[in-house]
Formats: sequence, structure tokens, C-alpha cells
Amino acid sequence: MLDRRIAPAFTSNFAFDLIKPEVASLPNDIPVYFVHGGDQNVLKVEIVVPAGRWNETTFGDSYFSTKLLAKGTSSKTSFEIASAFDRLGAHFDANAGPDYAMITLYSLTRNLAPSLDLVTELLEDPVFPEREIVQLKSAYLQNLKVNKEKTSFLASQLFRKSLFGEHHPYGRELDTADVEVLGSNDIGSFHRQWFSPVIVLASGKIGEDNRQRIIKSLSGLNIRRLADVHHDTVPFNPEKKHVDKAGSIQTSLRIGRKAIDRTHADFPSFVFLNHILGGYFGSRLMKNIREDKGLTYGIHSSVHAMKRDSYVVIGTDVNKANTVLAGSEIKKELRRICDEEVPAQELETARHHFIGSLQAELSTPFAHAAKIRNSILYNLGSDHYARLIDTISRTTSKDLVIKANQYFRPDTFLEVSAG
Repeated sequence: MLDRRIAPAFTSNFAFDLIKPEVASLPNDIPVYFVHGGDQNVLKVEIVVPAGRWNETTFGDSYFSTKLLAKGTSSKTSFEIASAFDRLGAHFDANAGPDYAMITLYSLTRNLAPSLDLVTELLEDPVFPEREIVQLKSAYLQNLKVNKEKTSFLASQLFRKSLFGEHHPYGRELDTADVEVLGSNDIGSFHRQWFSPVIVLASGKIGEDNRQRIIKSLSGLNIRRLADVHHDTVPFNPEKKHVDKAGSIQTSLRIGRKAIDRTHADFPSFVFLNHILGGYFGSRLMKNIREDKGLTYGIHSSVHAMKRDSYVVIGTDVNKANTVLAGSEIKKELRRICDEEVPAQELETARHHFIGSLQAELSTPFAHAAKIRNSILYNLGSDHYARLIDTISRTTSKDLVIKANQYFRPDTFLEVSAG
């Protein structure tokens, strides 16, 4: 009989076993990855196109062309499109990022054919109605007006602009004047140039019929492959900047720097150091600035890795009177992680939290597909996450001090505040 007074033995499991995808191809050798798994009769189809901000020629092309995809074709209105997806029990989503745009369909297995037909119609025959453009512009400008009253928005905006340059796709922000001059011709031209698949992923309970259907339906899509737009980088200057917000009772702080690429040999140590510093609720920044000092409700350090660059940023909001103290304490924690070895218990706690959190993300075939997608798009290799875990499982405190002095010295960090 099980004795519930005795805790089960603790075991460490550092495995990270991704589902091995089946690979097929569309014309022009565009790969299609099938990630089979799950018991529910649902599947997800993701079409990745190079229509991110990186390839814009007019500010706003990426966001507006993506958001307007489901707002009308030559034969259907936005209401008819939304109603059709509802009848089929399907969900359509389209989002643009810094490097790519993602077209996503969630469908019942039995309704994939008509759902996928509708998606291909949206990709092949969008008309970008003027009425829909005006409505989306109005909603965007209203949201922008609200955001500009938030110190957190202003600080993040200034941080990215200072890091990459105001005309760089990773640093520039879509503003009122950009939205007002954007027209249907700009949006349509961008769509014709950049809405061509880079890769396709299907995950869930697919089945052979739907596998063939996906290949057949998507084979007719535009397969034009253009060279990505070139952008010059700007020198990074670890300076201190402030934007004043009259009447604000709080200050938002953003402290960070450019980071290393995910393919870099030091990346596992880099993200693990970030985790210890401010990557989870038990991190050093949370214990010091939230729990001990009571200066903020929350503080977090995060790594943002894009295709062509990356950065690490510490973000928090504090009472205006505590701005200098909060900044000083953040710098103190940066110096401490460079000067002192991480104690054994803290190291093991952070290690198990990091690895456990990563393993917990693999709860569905959709989650497996997301990891596979990242590995492909960013040239990480199929064993990237397994290698990441293996390296972190063997990392010592001495290793971390060496890496911290390369990448986390406070004098190399940009400091931005708004309030």
C-alpha cells in the first residue's frame, strides 16, 4: 500500500523529445512539415510568409496587409468570410512580426477542405476594401492615442529606437502620419510581393486524406521568392535617456543591450543568466526590487531574439520618487551577477525551473510544431532545444561568472526611462 506520509523520490529529467515531423514539399521546394499527434479531431495549419516589418517599403505595409486579409475578396465580404469560418467551426488568424507574418488556421479534421479553400482564397484574392482600411486605421490610431498616454509604451518605444535606430525595422514605430498616408495601393503591392510561403506546418490529428489535401490546396499559392530588403545597422551606444510625461505619477524603466544570436555557442549560458537575473518569479530582480524593497509590483528581464539581431531588456514600472533607487538596485544586481558565483541552491532552483518550464511547453502537437518552426526559420538545427537543456544542465557557477562579465556588465547597458 502507498504510504502517503512519505514524499516520492526526486528525479531529474532533462529530456526534450520533439515529435519528428514528416516532410513533404510544395512547388519550388517549399517544405511542408507534418507534426502528427493528439487524440482530438482538430488540426492546425500555419503558413509562414516573409511579410514582416523587415521587408516593408512603406511603414505599415506589414501590419495592415496582414490584418486586412480576412476583410474581403472579390466574391466575399468580411461578414461573409467570418460567418463561413464560424459555420465550419474553424478559426483564422493572421499576425505580422519583425521578420515574418504568420497565417494560421485551426480546423476540425472533417471540415479542413472547405476551411482551407477559404484560406487560400484570402491569400490569392484579397481586395483590401477602402471601407475596411478606414475602419482599421481608425481603430489603430485610437489605440495608439491611448498607448501614448502610458509610460510603459513610451519607454519601450524609445528603448527599441535607441537600440536599433529610428528607421530600422526592429526600432521604428508606426506613427500617426505613417498610418494616414498608407493607401490600398501600398498594401496591395506589398501583398503581391511578399505573401509567398517560406514554410508550411500542419500539426494535430491530420490523417492521410488531409495530408494530401493540404499539399494540393497550397500548391497553387504564389511561390515568388524575392531577396529580403537590406537595412543598415546603427552603432549601439550604452547611454541614458529619458522622455518626460507630464502629470505621470510613475516612471517606466527599460534597461538593456543588444544580445547574441541563438546560434551562438554562448547562447545557453546567456539565457540562463537572464533567467537567474529576472526571468521568473523567484529571480534576483523580483526578490530585491519587489519583495525586499517594495518598489514595484513586478520586474522582468527577457531576451528577444529575431532573425537578424536580438536584445535583452529589464523592464519595470515604479513610483516616480523611486526612479533613481530602482535604477541603482538594478545596476547592483547586474554587478553582483558579474562579480559573485551563483550559490549552489539558487543555481539548482533556477536550473530546474528553466528546464521544467521549457519541457512543460510540449503539452500538445501544436506546441511541438511551434518549436520545430523556430528551429527551421532561425537555422537552429533540429536538436537545438535538446542541446540548450543539455548545456544548461552542465553549466557551473564558475562558467556563469565568466559569461556574465562578457554580456551583463552594467556599463554596457542602455538605460531608458519615461515618466
